[in-house]
Amino acid sequence: MTMIFGVPLAVLSGQLLIGVINGAFYALLSLGLAVIFGLLKIINFAHGAMYMLGALVTVVLFDMMGVNYWVALFLAPLLVGAFGILIEYFLLRRIAGQDHIYSLLLTFGVALIIQGVLTNIYGVSGLRYSMPDLFKGGINLGFMFLPYYRAWVIVVALLVCFGTWFVIEKTKLGAYLRAGTEDSQLMQGFGINVPLLVSLTYGFGVMLAAFAGVLAAPIYSVTPVMGSNTLIVVFAVVVIGGMGSIGGAIITGILMGVIEGLTKTFYPPASSAIIFLVMVVVLMFRPNGLFGKEA
Repeated sequence: MTMIFGVPLAVLSGQLLIGVINGAFYALLSLGLAVIFGLLKIINFAHGAMYMLGALVTVVLFDMMGVNYWVALFLAPLLVGAFGILIEYFLLRRIAGQDHIYSLLLTFGVALIIQGVLTNIYGVSGLRYSMPDLFKGGINLGFMFLPYYRAWVIVVALLVCFGTWFVIEKTKLGAYLRAGTEDSQLMQGFGINVPLLVSLTYGFGVMLAAFAGVLAAPIYSVTPVMGSNTLIVVFAVVVIGGMGSIGGAIITGILMGVIEGLTKTFYPPASSAIIFLVMVVVLMFRPNGLFGKEA
Protein backbone atom coordinates (compact mmCIF):
# COMPACT_ATOMS: atom_id res chain seq x y z
CA MET A 1 0.00 0.00 0.00
CA THR A 2 1.39 3.38 -1.04
CA MET A 3 1.93 5.73 1.90
CA ILE A 4 2.46 9.51 1.89
CA PHE A 5 3.71 10.97 5.20
CA GLY A 6 2.38 7.88 6.94
CA VAL A 7 -1.10 8.18 5.38
CA PRO A 8 -2.44 5.67 2.83
CA LEU A 9 -2.72 7.24 -0.64
CA ALA A 10 -6.38 6.19 -0.94
CA VAL A 11 -7.25 7.97 2.33
CA LEU A 12 -5.33 11.11 1.35
CA SER A 13 -6.93 11.16 -2.11
CA GLY A 14 -10.40 10.73 -0.66
CA GLN A 15 -9.94 13.62 1.74
CA LEU A 16 -8.51 15.78 -1.02
CA LEU A 17 -11.57 15.02 -3.13
CA ILE A 18 -13.87 16.02 -0.27
CA GLY A 19 -11.78 19.16 0.16
CA VAL A 20 -12.06 20.10 -3.51
CA ILE A 21 -15.84 19.50 -3.44
CA ASN A 22 -16.23 21.65 -0.32
CA GLY A 23 -13.93 24.20 -1.95
CA ALA A 24 -16.20 24.31 -5.00
CA PHE A 25 -19.18 25.12 -2.75
CA TYR A 26 -17.13 27.68 -0.81
CA ALA A 27 -16.08 29.29 -4.10
CA LEU A 28 -19.66 29.54 -5.39
CA LEU A 29 -21.01 30.93 -2.13
CA SER A 30 -18.04 33.27 -1.61
CA LEU A 31 -18.43 34.51 -5.17
CA GLY A 32 -22.06 35.46 -4.53
CA LEU A 33 -21.07 37.33 -1.38
CA ALA A 34 -18.19 39.04 -3.19
CA VAL A 35 -20.45 40.14 -6.05
CA ILE A 36 -23.03 41.61 -3.67
CA PHE A 37 -20.49 43.36 -1.43
CA GLY A 38 -18.00 44.31 -4.13
CA LEU A 39 -20.60 45.90 -6.40
CA LEU A 40 -23.36 46.94 -3.99
CA LYS A 41 -21.52 47.31 -0.65
CA ILE A 42 -24.17 45.13 1.04
CA ILE A 43 -23.06 42.67 3.74
CA ASN A 44 -25.54 39.91 2.94
CA PHE A 45 -26.09 37.78 6.04
CA ALA A 46 -29.07 36.16 4.31
CA HIS A 47 -26.71 34.38 1.90
CA GLY A 48 -26.77 31.11 3.86
CA ALA A 49 -30.57 31.18 3.86
CA MET A 50 -30.55 31.61 0.06
CA TYR A 51 -28.22 28.61 -0.25
CA MET A 52 -30.65 26.60 1.88
CA LEU A 53 -33.62 27.83 -0.17
CA GLY A 54 -31.97 26.61 -3.37
CA ALA A 55 -31.68 23.10 -1.93
CA LEU A 56 -35.13 23.15 -0.31
CA VAL A 57 -36.90 24.49 -3.41
CA THR A 58 -35.28 21.66 -5.38
CA VAL A 59 -36.70 19.07 -2.98
CA VAL A 60 -40.14 20.70 -2.91
CA LEU A 61 -40.29 20.96 -6.71
CA PHE A 62 -39.45 17.26 -6.97
CA ASP A 63 -41.94 16.13 -4.29
CA MET A 64 -44.85 18.35 -5.35
CA MET A 65 -44.40 18.72 -9.10
CA GLY A 66 -42.12 15.87 -10.09
CA VAL A 67 -39.56 18.33 -11.50
CA ASN A 68 -36.32 16.52 -12.31
CA TYR A 69 -32.81 17.58 -11.36
CA TRP A 70 -31.98 19.28 -14.67
CA VAL A 71 -35.06 21.50 -14.58
CA ALA A 72 -34.46 22.30 -10.91
CA LEU A 73 -30.85 23.24 -11.69
CA PHE A 74 -32.18 26.22 -13.68
CA LEU A 75 -35.60 26.83 -12.14
CA ALA A 76 -34.67 26.85 -8.43
CA PRO A 77 -31.94 29.54 -8.76
CA LEU A 78 -34.32 31.68 -10.85
CA LEU A 79 -37.07 31.43 -8.23
CA VAL A 80 -34.73 32.18 -5.34
CA GLY A 81 -33.08 34.97 -7.35
CA ALA A 82 -36.51 36.54 -7.94
CA PHE A 83 -37.14 36.33 -4.19
CA GLY A 84 -33.80 38.08 -3.64
CA ILE A 85 -34.80 40.88 -6.01
CA LEU A 86 -37.97 41.40 -3.93
CA ILE A 87 -35.85 41.62 -0.77
CA GLU A 88 -33.63 44.23 -2.40
CA TYR A 89 -36.55 46.25 -3.77
CA PHE A 90 -38.78 46.29 -0.67
CA LEU A 91 -36.17 46.20 2.12
CA LEU A 92 -32.56 46.90 1.19
CA ARG A 93 -33.38 49.82 -1.08
CA ARG A 94 -34.90 51.62 1.91
CA ILE A 95 -31.50 51.74 3.65
CA ALA A 96 -29.34 52.40 0.58
CA GLY A 97 -26.46 54.71 1.40
CA GLN A 98 -26.56 53.96 5.12
CA ASP A 99 -23.76 52.39 7.14
CA HIS A 100 -22.93 48.74 6.33
CA ILE A 101 -24.18 47.65 9.75
CA TYR A 102 -27.78 48.34 8.68
CA SER A 103 -27.64 45.93 5.73
CA LEU A 104 -25.92 43.35 7.95
CA LEU A 105 -28.63 43.54 10.63
CA LEU A 106 -31.47 43.63 8.11
CA THR A 107 -30.28 40.60 6.13
CA PHE A 108 -29.50 38.76 9.38
CA GLY A 109 -33.08 39.34 10.48
CA VAL A 110 -34.41 38.17 7.11
CA ALA A 111 -32.33 35.00 7.39
CA LEU A 112 -33.69 34.26 10.88
CA ILE A 113 -37.27 34.75 9.70
CA ILE A 114 -36.82 32.45 6.69
CA GLN A 115 -35.08 29.82 8.79
CA GLY A 116 -37.69 29.99 11.55
CA VAL A 117 -40.67 29.72 9.20
CA LEU A 118 -39.24 26.78 7.26
CA THR A 119 -38.12 25.00 10.44
CA ASN A 120 -41.70 25.24 11.69
CA ILE A 121 -42.94 23.69 8.42
CA TYR A 122 -40.29 21.04 7.68
CA GLY A 123 -38.52 20.50 11.02
CA VAL A 124 -34.78 19.93 11.31
CA SER A 125 -34.55 16.18 10.71
CA GLY A 126 -33.51 16.61 7.09
CA LEU A 127 -34.99 15.88 3.67
CA ARG A 128 -33.37 13.69 1.04
CA TYR A 129 -33.07 14.30 -2.68
CA SER A 130 -32.18 11.32 -4.84
CA MET A 131 -29.06 11.30 -6.98
CA PRO A 132 -29.74 11.93 -10.70
CA ASP A 133 -29.65 8.61 -12.58
CA LEU A 134 -27.04 9.92 -15.00
CA PHE A 135 -24.53 10.41 -12.18
CA LYS A 136 -25.04 7.21 -10.21
CA GLY A 137 -21.85 5.20 -9.79
CA GLY A 138 -18.33 6.36 -10.42
CA ILE A 139 -14.97 5.54 -11.93
CA ASN A 140 -12.05 3.70 -10.35
CA LEU A 141 -8.89 5.77 -10.79
CA GLY A 142 -6.66 3.10 -9.29
CA PHE A 143 -5.74 5.06 -6.18
CA MET A 144 -9.32 6.11 -5.40
CA PHE A 145 -12.97 5.80 -6.46
CA LEU A 146 -14.37 9.02 -7.96
CA PRO A 147 -18.20 9.30 -7.90
CA TYR A 148 -19.56 10.80 -11.09
CA TYR A 149 -21.74 13.33 -9.28
CA ARG A 150 -18.82 14.70 -7.26
CA ALA A 151 -16.85 15.20 -10.47
CA TRP A 152 -19.85 16.98 -12.02
CA VAL A 153 -20.15 19.32 -9.02
CA ILE A 154 -16.49 20.32 -9.25
CA VAL A 155 -16.61 20.95 -13.01
CA VAL A 156 -19.87 22.91 -13.14
CA ALA A 157 -19.03 24.98 -10.04
CA LEU A 158 -15.69 26.02 -11.50
CA LEU A 159 -17.27 26.83 -14.87
CA VAL A 160 -19.89 29.06 -13.24
CA CYS A 161 -17.28 30.75 -11.03
CA PHE A 162 -14.85 31.58 -13.81
CA GLY A 163 -17.68 32.52 -16.19
CA THR A 164 -18.96 35.01 -13.61
CA TRP A 165 -15.46 36.42 -13.09
CA PHE A 166 -15.01 36.86 -16.85
CA VAL A 167 -18.33 38.68 -17.28
CA ILE A 168 -17.73 41.07 -14.39
CA GLU A 169 -14.06 41.79 -15.01
CA LYS A 170 -13.68 41.52 -18.80
CA THR A 171 -16.93 42.55 -20.48
CA LYS A 172 -18.85 45.78 -21.10
CA LEU A 173 -21.71 44.54 -18.91
CA GLY A 174 -19.29 44.15 -16.02
CA ALA A 175 -17.97 47.66 -16.64
CA TYR A 176 -21.55 48.99 -16.46
CA LEU A 177 -22.11 47.14 -13.18
CA ARG A 178 -18.96 48.56 -11.60
CA ALA A 179 -19.57 52.08 -12.90
CA GLY A 180 -23.22 52.06 -11.87
CA THR A 181 -22.38 51.31 -8.26
CA GLU A 182 -19.42 53.70 -8.08
CA ASP A 183 -21.11 56.73 -9.68
CA SER A 184 -24.83 56.10 -10.08
CA GLN A 185 -25.69 59.70 -11.03
CA LEU A 186 -23.23 59.68 -13.92
CA MET A 187 -24.58 56.37 -15.23
CA GLN A 188 -28.17 57.58 -14.95
CA GLY A 189 -27.11 60.59 -17.01
CA PHE A 190 -26.13 58.13 -19.77
CA GLY A 191 -29.59 56.57 -19.63
CA ILE A 192 -28.69 53.51 -17.53
CA ASN A 193 -31.42 52.34 -15.12
CA VAL A 194 -29.17 52.03 -12.05
CA PRO A 195 -31.87 50.87 -9.56
CA LEU A 196 -32.76 48.01 -11.93
CA LEU A 197 -29.05 47.22 -12.31
CA VAL A 198 -28.68 47.05 -8.52
CA SER A 199 -31.70 44.75 -8.15
CA LEU A 200 -30.47 42.40 -10.88
CA THR A 201 -26.98 42.33 -9.37
CA TYR A 202 -28.32 41.39 -5.95
CA GLY A 203 -30.59 38.80 -7.53
CA PHE A 204 -27.65 37.31 -9.41
CA GLY A 205 -25.59 37.04 -6.23
CA VAL A 206 -28.50 35.26 -4.58
CA MET A 207 -28.83 32.98 -7.62
CA LEU A 208 -25.23 31.83 -7.17
CA ALA A 209 -26.03 30.80 -3.58
CA ALA A 210 -29.20 29.00 -4.69
CA PHE A 211 -27.28 27.25 -7.49
CA ALA A 212 -24.84 25.94 -4.88
CA GLY A 213 -27.85 24.72 -2.90
CA VAL A 214 -29.21 22.77 -5.88
CA LEU A 215 -25.81 21.12 -6.35
CA ALA A 216 -25.67 20.29 -2.64
CA ALA A 217 -29.15 18.72 -2.43
CA PRO A 218 -28.14 15.20 -3.60
CA ILE A 219 -25.01 15.22 -1.39
CA TYR A 220 -26.06 16.70 1.94
CA SER A 221 -29.17 16.37 4.07
CA VAL A 222 -31.45 19.29 3.21
CA THR A 223 -32.60 21.15 6.33
CA PRO A 224 -33.74 24.72 7.04
CA VAL A 225 -30.59 25.26 9.13
CA MET A 226 -28.07 23.90 6.61
CA GLY A 227 -26.95 27.38 5.59
CA SER A 228 -26.20 28.70 9.08
CA ASN A 229 -22.87 27.00 9.79
CA THR A 230 -21.82 27.21 6.15
CA LEU A 231 -22.33 30.98 6.14
CA ILE A 232 -19.80 31.50 8.95
CA VAL A 233 -17.13 29.57 7.05
CA VAL A 234 -17.94 31.34 3.78
CA PHE A 235 -17.62 34.77 5.38
CA ALA A 236 -14.21 33.73 6.69
CA VAL A 237 -13.25 32.67 3.16
CA VAL A 238 -14.38 36.03 1.75
CA VAL A 239 -12.38 37.90 4.39
CA ILE A 240 -9.27 35.85 3.59
CA GLY A 241 -9.63 36.51 -0.14
CA GLY A 242 -10.47 40.17 0.34
CA MET A 243 -13.95 41.66 0.72
CA GLY A 244 -15.36 42.37 -2.71
CA SER A 245 -12.59 40.60 -4.66
CA ILE A 246 -14.26 38.39 -7.28
CA GLY A 247 -11.15 36.43 -8.24
CA GLY A 248 -10.03 36.27 -4.63
CA ALA A 249 -13.31 34.64 -3.58
CA ILE A 250 -12.94 31.89 -6.18
CA ILE A 251 -9.27 31.09 -5.56
CA THR A 252 -9.55 31.30 -1.77
CA GLY A 253 -12.70 29.18 -1.68
CA ILE A 254 -11.03 26.30 -3.52
CA LEU A 255 -7.79 26.70 -1.56
CA MET A 256 -9.54 26.67 1.83
CA GLY A 257 -11.49 23.55 0.87
CA VAL A 258 -8.25 21.75 0.04
CA ILE A 259 -6.55 22.95 3.24
CA GLU A 260 -9.55 21.79 5.26
CA GLY A 261 -9.42 18.36 3.57
CA LEU A 262 -5.68 17.97 4.26
CA THR A 263 -6.19 18.99 7.88
CA LYS A 264 -8.86 16.28 8.29
CA THR A 265 -6.25 13.78 7.07
CA PHE A 266 -3.29 14.78 9.21
CA TYR A 267 -4.90 16.37 12.29
CA PRO A 268 -8.72 15.96 12.33
CA PRO A 269 -9.37 17.88 15.61
CA ALA A 270 -8.19 21.11 13.91
CA SER A 271 -10.25 20.70 10.72
CA SER A 272 -13.20 22.78 11.97
CA ALA A 273 -10.96 25.66 13.04
CA ILE A 274 -8.23 25.72 10.38
CA ILE A 275 -10.02 28.22 8.10
CA PHE A 276 -10.50 30.66 10.97
CA LEU A 277 -6.86 30.22 11.98
CA VAL A 278 -5.82 31.07 8.42
CA MET A 279 -8.11 34.11 8.54
CA VAL A 280 -6.45 35.38 11.73
CA VAL A 281 -2.97 34.93 10.28
CA VAL A 282 -3.88 36.63 6.99
CA LEU A 283 -5.52 39.60 8.71
CA MET A 284 -2.44 40.07 10.90
CA PHE A 285 -0.23 40.63 7.84
CA ARG A 286 -2.74 41.68 5.15
CA PRO A 287 -5.76 43.41 6.72
CA ASN A 288 -7.40 43.76 3.29
CA GLY A 289 -7.13 40.03 2.55
CA LEU A 290 -4.93 38.18 0.09
CA PHE A 291 -6.48 39.79 -2.99
CA GLY A 292 -8.21 42.81 -1.47
CA LYS A 293 -7.41 46.39 -2.39
CA GLU A 294 -6.68 49.30 -0.11
CA ALA A 295 -9.83 51.17 0.88
